[in-house]
Amino acid sequence: MLSNKTIAVIIPVLNEERTLPLVLNDIPEDLVDEVVVIDNGSADKTPEIARQSGATLLFEARKGYGYPCLKGMEYLKTKKPDIVVFADGNYSDHPDEIIKLVGPMVKEDYDLVCGSRVMGEIEKGALRVPVRFGNSLATILIRLFYGFKYTDVGPFRAIKFDKLLKLDMNDNLGWTVEMQAKAIKAGFKILEVPVSYRGGTGKSKFTGDIKGIVIVGYRIIRAILKNLFYSPK
Repeated sequence: MLSNKTIAVIIPVLNEERTLPLVLNDIPEDLVDEVVVIDNGSADKTPEIARQSGATLLFEARKGYGYPCLKGMEYLKTKKPDIVVFADGNYSDHPDEIIKLVGPMVKEDYDLVCGSRVMGEIEKGALRVPVRFGNSLATILIRLFYGFKYTDVGPFRAIKFDKLLKLDMNDNLGWTVEMQAKAIKAGFKILEVPVSYRGGTGKSKFTGDIKGIVIVGYRIIRAILKNLFYSPK
C-alpha cells in the first residue's frame, strides 16, 4: 500500500494470452491491492490466465473499450478503493511504472494523473499513425474547446475512485477522451507524467491506413463535442 491508500487496477482484455502474463507479472504487488481483469470475449486462454494469476475475473459481452471498464467500475463499487489505475493488457504500457501515476495523487492530492507517452520514452514504431493522429487531434481540440493542455490521451492513467464515479462515464470507444474532457469540466486537479511505451505483442485494432485514421478521428471528435456541455454532479 501507499500511505494506506487502497489501489485497484482495471485491465480490459481481448485475446491477450501472450501478453497478459507479462502485464500481471509487472504490476507491483506491494503497491496494488486488487487487479480486475475484464474479458471482452476472448477465444484463447486469456480468462484462464487471469484466473490463475489471482486476479478478479469479470466478463463483458458488449464489445469495445469503455464497456469493460464500466464493468470493472461497477464491481469496484462494492470495494470502494481510493485509487483506480487503468492499464491495457497488450503490454504496451509499463505496469511497473504505476508508482509514477499514484505517487502524485498521494503526495500532492491530484485527482487524475494521466501517463503521457509523448513526454516519455517511446519504443521505435510503437505509436502507429492512427494513434499519433488521434493524439494530435484530441489534444488540439481539447485545448481549443476546453482550454486545457494535454499531450496525450493514452489509456494508462490513475484517478481517485470517488471522483471517477462523479464523472458519469458512459462512452465506449471514446473512453479516454471522455474522462479527460469531463475531468476538466468538473474542475479536477489534473497532472500528466511521462511514461514509457513499447510496441507490445498484441494484435493492433487499427491499421495505419486512411480508414483507421478516419475511425479514430470520428471517435475523438464525437467524444469531445458530446461532453462539451457536460455539467458535473
